[in-house]
Amino acid sequence: MRYPHARSGAVSRAGWRVRGAAVLAAGLAALCIDGVAHADTTEATWVARSAAQVRGLDVSGHNPHVDWKATAAKGAAFAYVKATEGVSYTNSYFSQQYNGAAGAGLIRGAYHFARPDASGGRAQADYFLAHGGKWKRDGKTLPGALDIEANAHGDTCWGLSRSAMTSWIAAFVNEYHARTGRHPAIYTAGSWWATCTGNYRGFGRTDPLWIVNQSGTPTPLPAGWNTYTVWQTAASGAFPGDQDVFNGSLKDLKTFALGDYTPPLPAPSWPLMQQGQAGRQVTTVQYLLGARGASLTVDGRFGAGTRDAVVSFQRAQGLTPDGVVGPKTWQHLIVTVRHGDTGAAVRAVQDELKAHGTAVTVDGRFGAGTRDAVITFQKSRGLPPDGVVGPNTWMNLVS
Repeated sequence: MRYPHARSGAVSRAGWRVRGAAVLAAGLAALCIDGVAHADTTEATWVARSAAQVRGLDVSGHNPHVDWKATAAKGAAFAYVKATEGVSYTNSYFSQQYNGAAGAGLIRGAYHFARPDASGGRAQADYFLAHGGKWKRDGKTLPGALDIEANAHGDTCWGLSRSAMTSWIAAFVNEYHARTGRHPAIYTAGSWWATCTGNYRGFGRTDPLWIVNQSGTPTPLPAGWNTYTVWQTAASGAFPGDQDVFNGSLKDLKTFALGDYTPPLPAPSWPLMQQGQAGRQVTTVQYLLGARGASLTVDGRFGAGTRDAVVSFQRAQGLTPDGVVGPKTWQHLIVTVRHGDTGAAVRAVQDELKAHGTAVTVDGRFGAGTRDAVITFQKSRGLPPDGVVGPNTWMNLVS
C-alpha cells in the first residue's frame, strides 16, 4: 500500500509500519512452508540475493523529514519520491525529499499515485510532469513512475472495466513518453494486474516494471513482463519508507538513469501461491491438481475451492495442510510429461508455454509441436533441450 493522500487519515503511519513488519515476517515464514525448513528453497535464495543487490527506498508525505546523509551511509543507492496523486494533490515534502536524496548522492526519481476515478490518464500525466515528475538525462534522475494499484477504500479497480483500465494506463504512459522521451516505470502487483487489466501484456514491451511483492520473492510477475527493474521487498526496514532493490549493479542503475536498460531475467524459483491470487500460475496449479485427481474449475483464480483442493492434496502427500503452494508442494504436485502424453498436466505445460510467448495449442496432447516448443523454451533458459518437462523445466516455466 502506498498511502493515498486523500483517504489515509484513518490509519496512522505507525499502524502501516506494524502491518509492514507483519508482511515481512510472513514472507520470511514462507521459507519454512509445508512444515519444514528448506535449505534449498528458492525464496531463501531471493532473500540472500536482495542483500547483495543495489538497495533503495521509496517515500511519500508520510516520511516528512528524511535524513538523507544517514540513509546513504546505510547503503541506499536510489530513491523514488511521491510527487503527486490524481490532479489535486502534491507532496508538500517533495522538494526536501527529492533534492535531499540527490544531495546525498542517491539516484532518484518521482512517482505518481494513480487515481483513475478522478480524471483521465493523460491529465494525470500532465499534472505529474508539472509538479516534479520530469525526467532529465543527467545521470541522477530515474524515469518517472506510475503507481497503479488497488483502491483501498472502494472498488479495487477504481470503478473501471478491464479495457477501460488498460486504456487509462495507456493514456498516462503515452503522454509521459511523448513529453519526456522515456517510458515511465509501472509500479503494480501481479494479482491486481490480473484482476483489473485482465492480464494485459502490452506494457511489458516498453515500460520498466517496479514490482511490489513482500512475500520474499518478486515472482509471479504481471502478464507481459518476463523480468523486473525494481522490486519493493518490504514496507519497512533499514531505510525510511518502503524498501526496494534494483535488478542489476550500480553501473546498471546509472545506465537506467541515462536511458534504456534491459534487466536480467529473475532466477528461476517456485512461486508462492495462495488464496486471493490470480493469473497463469494459479491456472497451472489448478491443472496439476486436476491431473492428481481433484475436481475443480480451471479459471486462474485461487479461491476457496482451489484452496480446499490444495489442502486435500497436501494431506494425501503428508505435507502440512496449510493451503499454500510453496516449494515442497510444487515439487509434489508437478508431473513429468513428454511426447505422447495427454491430460491436464500437458494442458498446464501448453498454457505456460503460451504465456511465455510460444505459439502452441492448448489441447492436452503432447505432440511434435509441443515437444518443439518445449525444446525452444529449454534452449532459451540454458536447460538441456531434451523436450521432456521435468522438475527443472517446470520450475522455469512457472517462475
